[in-house]
This record gives sequence, C-alpha cells and structure tokens, in this order.
Amino acid sequence: MTANGGVGGRSFADLHCHSSASFDSLSAPRKLVERAQRIGLTHLAITDHERIDGALRARDLAPAGLTVIVGEEIRTNAGDLIGLFLEEAIPPGLSPAETAARVHAQGGLVGLPHPFDRFRSSGGDRAGAQDAALAQLAAAVDYVEIHNARAYGDANPRAAEFAVRHGLPGVASSDAHTILELGVASTSFAAPFTGADELRALLGTARIVTGRAAYLARGWTPVAKLVNRMRGNVRIHPVASGGPA
Repeated sequence: MTANGGVGGRSFADLHCHSSASFDSLSAPRKLVERAQRIGLTHLAITDHERIDGALRARDLAPAGLTVIVGEEIRTNAGDLIGLFLEEAIPPGLSPAETAARVHAQGGLVGLPHPFDRFRSSGGDRAGAQDAALAQLAAAVDYVEIHNARAYGDANPRAAEFAVRHGLPGVASSDAHTILELGVASTSFAAPFTGADELRALLGTARIVTGRAAYLARGWTPVAKLVNRMRGNVRIHPVASGGPA
C-alpha cells in the first residue's frame, strides 16, 4: 500500500458521481467519502451538475488514503462534459470547445460522459445522436467514459468504439446518484496520482471495472429531484451572458 495508492501501488478511482449539491441526488458528501473509503477506492471524483461546493466539502472531509477530486458535470450547448481538478465552477451553456478550454485553463482534465445514452435529458442524448458533433469534441477531451453504470442498451459499446476510433483513452464510472451505487463501476490505474498531469499520464494504463446500477437506484432519481426542489436546490441554467442563473 502506498500513499494515494491501493494494493500493489495501483489506484482505484470512481471519476463520476453526484452529491446532494446536485439537483438530482441526496447523497451527503460525508456519506460518499465514508462509502468510498469502505469499498477501497483511493480516488473519488465528485462531479455535481454545474457546481463544485459539494466536492469541496468532501475534499475537506477526505481521510488519509482517499483523494477527493473536485469535478463538475457541465452542460454545454451540445452535450455534457466532465471537468476534473477544478477550483472554480464552469458555467453551463458554453460551447464544448470553450468549456474544455476553461477546464484546461485551471489545469484540469476533460471527460466525455455517457455520449450515447439515449435516456439522458441532460443533452448527452442529443450529442450522441450527432456523431459529427461528437467527432469535434474528440479534439477537446482527454478521455471518454466508455462504461457508465447507468447507461443501458448499446450506449457503452458505442462509447468504447468512439474512443478507439478517435484514439482516446477510456474509463469506467458509476455516475452514482445514490450511496449504494458508488464504485459499482470504476477504473484502476497502474500507479498513484495526485494531480491532473499524473492522471493524464496514467490514462493509458486504465483497467476497466464494469458494473450496472440497479433500476431501483435509477428510479430514486425523480424522488431526489422532488426533494431537492422543495429545498430550493434546482438545476443551474444558462443565462444570456453565458454564466449560471
């Protein structure tokens, strides 16, 4: 066991999950951290929709041996992107190129999540239907989510084919919106890492751990949205200036 590494020095990461800061999750940052440590993850990226405050809270709570990566799932005007290793939130509604540029300007990594999932209302389904638009994204992203535990049908195989076609590394993520989903899919890397440059160098060593979220877990999402709406936690939408509402 090494610092920020697991068995044999490998690292075990879930690079896409949501906390109660998201409008569609009720998972407290503390509970996510506790669960990640319990199941043996060494790295956890919390990627709430259009905000990073939940991830920042989790980073402050992380025990030794667990690195919390501050991330964000960002709705662009052509689909969703993920930014990792952020210090400031990226506003929704920008072009994919501008979104990626803002993530990279913070020294972060850009991922393409669930690009072919027809059941997403977040914009990823529209991007998945437009392969030409996705091809333009390929130049901006650092990796593709080739297995998303909440994606069904042919979404994951198509994502994997897309990654190969464009010479991009692939990862697997849980996209957990509930505590029990966390880590059901994950990625193992050949060595520990602490920052974006180190992870970028390790992407080619990824070992994919696949798994599926239960339909019951997905069915909990509408409940989480309703509860959050009652609490005043609603999705952040673009405004005319390109910033959050």
